[in-house]
Amino acid sequence: MAWLLLVIGGLFEIGFTTCLRHVDGFRNLPWTLGFLGSVSLSMGLLEVAARSIPMGTAYIVWGGIGALGTVVVGIAWYGESAGLVRLLLMLGVVACIAGLKLTASS
Repeated sequence: MAWLLLVIGGLFEIGFTTCLRHVDGFRNLPWTLGFLGSVSLSMGLLEVAARSIPMGTAYIVWGGIGALGTVVVGIAWYGESAGLVRLLLMLGVVACIAGLKLTASS
């Protein structure tokens, strides 16, 4: 259950970074509320998951999901580069996260 909560928290991290792009100095109320809600849920789920997953492992998985997801959102919706080197580096991040999860003792 902790791993599921951690993944959901990582997905909310994608939400808060996406909202952050649109908050306009926190003047855009709907995006600001989305950011605040997403960041609260994301951090809260990380905290709950870290009660039974080693903190370093939980943090890198949570951050990796958020970072990779944010890059994918940027590519899919904001026209950011999807070059080969960038995609290979993303694959490297995924490999590192998978390795840490596989070696976690919980």
